[in-house]
Amino acid sequence: MAASSFLSFFSLLFFLRLLHLADASALTTSIGANERLCFYADVDKAGEKIGFYFAVQAGGSFDIDFEVKDPNEKVLLDGVRERQGDYVFTANTVGEYAFCFENDMSTLTEKLIDFDIMVESEPRRDPPAKPGQISEHTTALEESIFRLNGMLLSIKRNQKYFHTRENRGFDIVKTVQNRLFWYAVLECLGVIGMAVLQVYILQTFFTKTGRRYKV
Repeated sequence: MAASSFLSFFSLLFFLRLLHLADASALTTSIGANERLCFYADVDKAGEKIGFYFAVQAGGSFDIDFEVKDPNEKVLLDGVRERQGDYVFTANTVGEYAFCFENDMSTLTEKLIDFDIMVESEPRRDPPAKPGQISEHTTALEESIFRLNGMLLSIKRNQKYFHTRENRGFDIVKTVQNRLFWYAVLECLGVIGMAVLQVYILQTFFTKTGRRYKV
């Protein structure tokens, strides 16, 4: 009974340790035409993992230019007219990393972007206090936690994917709706203009030099 309680307490501490290993920020921002926006993340020690995800939710052709730089202004990642991206790389330099988006290809349309920046350390397994004591249990527990972590990350990616698809579909529907509305308005104006033109033609056809002829 005591061993089971100890294992439960140890698993709780280990899980909380994993939770504190990651520092993430999820943001949604809009970038105007010919605008450049940069966001920054601090890395406290070399060897940490940085996860970078972005997806264009609305605007134009759903594309954006991006660039990732290390504290020495070295370009680590870049892309032109990308719709979305999911990257993980190792930070070998301590300092501030820049994540920049540029909407240079658009002259009028602004872009709505959803992105995540995650800085996390790789978890290290600590040896047991005494050799042979609950080592097999802790190893199995750690493997289960890592599998659950991978499953949760997979679910999170799927949620982001479907969220992006939903936003893009809504933006397309909204754009088509606006086009249909203005097409209907122009069609009505065209019908009214044709009616006025026909009345004018008929009036001038039966009118000659200011005199009206009865038919």
